[in-house]
Amino acid sequence: MTENKNPRTEAEGKEPQGAQPAGAGKGVFDAALSETARAEESDRPTRTLWGDAWKRLRRNKLAVIGAVWILFMILVALTADLWAPQWLGSPTDIDSTQSAALSKLPPSLEHPFGTDATGRDQLVRVIYGARVSLTVGVIATVISTAIGLVMGALAAFYGGIWDVIIMRLADMFLAIPYTLFVIVMLAVIGQGIQNVFIAIGILGWPSIARVFRSAILSVKENDYVDAARAMGASDFRIVARHIFPNSVASIVVYATMNVGGAILTESALSYLGMGVTPPTPSWGIMIQDGQTFLATQPWLMIMPGIAILTTVLAFTLLGDGLRDALDVKMKDA
Repeated sequence: MTENKNPRTEAEGKEPQGAQPAGAGKGVFDAALSETARAEESDRPTRTLWGDAWKRLRRNKLAVIGAVWILFMILVALTADLWAPQWLGSPTDIDSTQSAALSKLPPSLEHPFGTDATGRDQLVRVIYGARVSLTVGVIATVISTAIGLVMGALAAFYGGIWDVIIMRLADMFLAIPYTLFVIVMLAVIGQGIQNVFIAIGILGWPSIARVFRSAILSVKENDYVDAARAMGASDFRIVARHIFPNSVASIVVYATMNVGGAILTESALSYLGMGVTPPTPSWGIMIQDGQTFLATQPWLMIMPGIAILTTVLAFTLLGDGLRDALDVKMKDA
């Protein structure tokens, strides 16, 4: 008996040649999208701590203003020899033939900050005083930071007796009034700009050591430090390659603010007669010279005072902005 076959049923039961299984097209499309996403991800710039910090710092207007003012002061101080004496006169030499006529002139177009009691232009002395203050602030901070990093690393990494000795030594330094301590040290080693930043730098290490010690204690027990130690890395390599990079943010912030403190200390020492020796211009010396004429010629004190205020405030604003920018808790989602 012949079996009847339905041509329609037979045709439906056969798949055309070259046909793909159901869902195959969707799988190919998803694979293409995944490949495209991976390509875009590889092309996207990698986010880093310093890159994110730079973005946040640029959005902090006060920190940007402080950084711009600091850069402006540095540029003016570095290039002063090229234009300041030609336009404004010497910051140290006294012209005895015209000192009486130029003495204590008020601010004008010719002398924007006025003149002092000996006829020297106040603006050029403020400019050269900025060179002294910035030099002392930066070099003293470098010295104190270097000593503080070494002492803090010894105290935190090795602990035990090292930690006790270094921290008690830091307590002794911090217990003595800072300015008085610097004055005593200058009385021993002598005056001069070199001795000023040496004294400020040597006596400023305890705070840096405490900050770095705390930062090391918070990261030294992490797994990557244990892994480096298990692989035979030396103590110096562990501190330099693994611990310090993860602690440098707090050091940068504190060092930036410490520059402003060093500038204030230098100005105070010069005002007391223990800092920079005349005729080298210094903001502290200018304030000391102008205090006698505060009632009649106040610009003699106000102008160097404004220079100290704005410079120290700029470093404080920049340091505060760096603290917020480098805080990983504020990292953008």
